[in-house]
Amino acid sequence: MAVKRLLTEFGMGSSLRRQDYTEAATRAVKDALWHNSINLAELYGKDKSEMQITVEVGVQDPEKLDAEKIVEIFPYGQITIVPRKGGLDVPRDDGGNPTVIANVAISVALDLEGVE
Repeated sequence: MAVKRLLTEFGMGSSLRRQDYTEAATRAVKDALWHNSINLAELYGKDKSEMQITVEVGVQDPEKLDAEKIVEIFPYGQITIVPRKGGLDVPRDDGGNPTVIANVAISVALDLEGVE
């Protein structure tokens, strides 16, 4: 198999008061995706369902991510979520939950074996 990464997009999202890492991550994914319209699969004569999409999510508490909610954002492709320690928790002066910032890197790969 000649799987080759062809594209990487980046995004940032936040949860201002609920300390919801999943919500911050979904906003980061939408930030990365909603600014682009890329016909990558078609360019190589492939179906969109063949795209191998890896979503690396950086938040301070990766164990609190609900990967399935992130996967639901994508209309097609084979999605893999990779939680990582990262992002930022910003303390609040009023003692409430910190503002949570998530960063994502979305990489798209295709099997290009036999493609010229």
